[in-house]
Amino acid sequence: MIPKKALSIILIFIVTFGFAQSRTQEIGLVTDNDLYTSSKNDKYYTNGLEFFYRFLSENNKEKVNKKITEFRLGQYIYNPHTINADDIALNDRPFAGYLFAGVGRNTFYQNESVLKVDFQLGFVGKNSFGKEMQEQFHNFFQYRAVHGWQHQIQNALAIQAHFLYSTKLFPKANYNYIDFNFQSEANLGTIFTGIKAGWMTRIGFKKLVPIYDSNLNGASMNANPGLKQSEFYFYAIPSINCQVYDATIQGSLFNDNSPVTYNLIPLRFNAEAGLKYRKNSLNLSYAFVYRSKELKYKDNMGYFYGSIQVSYLLK
Repeated sequence: MIPKKALSIILIFIVTFGFAQSRTQEIGLVTDNDLYTSSKNDKYYTNGLEFFYRFLSENNKEKVNKKITEFRLGQYIYNPHTINADDIALNDRPFAGYLFAGVGRNTFYQNESVLKVDFQLGFVGKNSFGKEMQEQFHNFFQYRAVHGWQHQIQNALAIQAHFLYSTKLFPKANYNYIDFNFQSEANLGTIFTGIKAGWMTRIGFKKLVPIYDSNLNGASMNANPGLKQSEFYFYAIPSINCQVYDATIQGSLFNDNSPVTYNLIPLRFNAEAGLKYRKNSLNLSYAFVYRSKELKYKDNMGYFYGSIQVSYLLK
């Protein structure tokens, strides 16, 4: 029979090393699809898939709560309103794929401001394998065959920079279940160039954790093994987007050999709303995303899709 003192030591060891470990790494995926919102809605931004890995970086600044380095691999696929688009006249948006790899640094400040900077390299066009990915997806799930990829945007090299800055509004207000943040983003590169600004609201079903510990912007990792946090909240981000350039619609900056291209509508309205959840090492989220009309063509219109994210924290 195990002595009570020895049993107590074993239990303390299990709790300390089994349940109170620091979580300094995160792996996860993001999957976007218009089928996540409606089985009848299948157009424009039709599918996206991203894999990411993050880890806590060294931080010696008092005003900074944590720094996170992130690596990301992804692919986005764009279609016209119909997948039966052999007839070029039915292409109210070009077929296009975007394949990329990226690296970034995310800085979370003690005042709950956030600065994210990342860079991407990749391709738009045949080198993105958008056609092959969509055809395999439709074959696997026995969906209708896709016709029209012969009209896709031609190859263009992607060199991209992305910036996000968020700052808390009313920082002195002691709200436990709701907060407000101003959020702005900028893209600069050979594929996407534009700026976006709006506000973000979190409404908690339980007490909100600070932005620098929240999964909202990927900050749920923590080196403190004694810190136990969980999250469940609704969030909404309406914004205004000024788009200067989009190669998936306009074709390459350096040639005009794409068979279908359109001029942009520069000023647009975007909105994202959803639920985010965290328990122990598991992060889950679902978002409904709306984009207003993006290009100048009479039959083109606004659209929406769903986004699901799953990630797991590692020690």
